Amino acid sequence: MTRRRLPTPDERRLWRIAMRDAEPMPGRAVEPEPDPPPFPGYDEPVATSLAPPPTAKQHSPSARPGRSPLPPLTPGSTANIDRRTGDRFRRGELEIEGRIDLHGMTQAQAHTALASFVHRAWNEGRRCVLVITGKGSFTGGAGVLRQAAPRWLGDPALRPMVLAIQPAQPRDGGDGALYVLIKRRRDRKD
Repeated sequence: MTRRRLPTPDERRLWRIAMRDAEPMPGRAVEPEPDPPPFPGYDEPVATSLAPPPTAKQHSPSARPGRSPLPPLTPGSTANIDRRTGDRFRRGELEIEGRIDLHGMTQAQAHTALASFVHRAWNEGRRCVLVITGKGSFTGGAGVLRQAAPRWLGDPALRPMVLAIQPAQPRDGGDGALYVLIKRRRDRKD
């Protein structure tokens, strides 16, 4: 008989975020959500620095001793993957196994949602996912989330799970979306 492990506080927090819009079943109580610790820029529409979301360090591929730091994540670069996969990724020919739409979220909400989405995709063994940021305002601005998403994906909390990012093809959102290639988990037992 194997013992089931209990979820970590980070996993419970991510679960609450994922299920925040769900209605509990009749007769089921919802455990109260603890107040999130405030950090600079939490409610500001344009924050210059957000605290990275907590990560499950015991599962992080870069947490292994002897590993060198990962190179920066540059949109359009496929240096970390083989040529055939890189070409298919660039052309949008890889199957999209998940998508998240960040429209209408504040930076803090979008950052948390993106972090939990990437963690979930990595844990579930998904390879290519689509992150929809939107193109930005019609006043000529480049879009806050559109600029921030690649930076967040390159943060030390998410970078070990992300191989490459690429602007999406027009059929999948064009400049308002990103393809994200997720690394394979080497510790999976399928």
